[in-house]
Amino acid sequence: MHVYGKNVAKELLQNPKTIKKAYIYENFNDEEILDKIKRENISYKFLDKKALDKIEEGNHQGIILDIDDYKYSYLDKLLNRDIIVILDHLEDPHNFGAIIRTCEAAGINSIIIPKDRTVKVNATVMKTSAGTLENVDICMVSNIVNAIKTLKDNGFWIVGTDMEGTDYRKIDYKGKIAIVIGNEGKGLSRLTEENCDFIAKIPMYGKVNSLNASVAAALVIYEAVMNR
Repeated sequence: MHVYGKNVAKELLQNPKTIKKAYIYENFNDEEILDKIKRENISYKFLDKKALDKIEEGNHQGIILDIDDYKYSYLDKLLNRDIIVILDHLEDPHNFGAIIRTCEAAGINSIIIPKDRTVKVNATVMKTSAGTLENVDICMVSNIVNAIKTLKDNGFWIVGTDMEGTDYRKIDYKGKIAIVIGNEGKGLSRLTEENCDFIAKIPMYGKVNSLNASVAAALVIYEAVMNR
């Protein structure tokens, strides 16, 4: 798996055992990264921009790392956490990465995603999350509804997000909770919504009727964290 960007490189170099090789722009001038790569005896190769662009078309900032494929966590590992975020078939890797970054900033280290019809952890997610993915457990499950039922059996309250429901500022977030963020276009799936204990809505005061998924997630996440 290829990942790229200076922030991602700096984060991964704190735990370099996952890095198999580094591809570096021939005029790369970040001495901190270069020194760390050399100190850790990581295999590296200097390339011109054209060669780097062939490996990865994204904004690689002159550094591409070949790393082990991302290892997803297990649901059982998350059951003793206080807050979990569930992504109900999110499709945009930028939204996924931004939500990971928000979770880490808010002190939440658990995210659940479904196995099918969803964005997976990839280079764009890694870069958008600005290296914070190393501090957040991502659990991939075969069925979101079954995962929600397991969480309920272990004392979690499930808070879904939608355009119709209770003002997100008036919901009680005390106790163990899971916050469910729906698909960018379709929102929560029917069965997922039916298994939520509460539905939180964010009031709209302008002409738009909804927020970007990562923005909506950030508002609800911080409301939950600040009101426990």
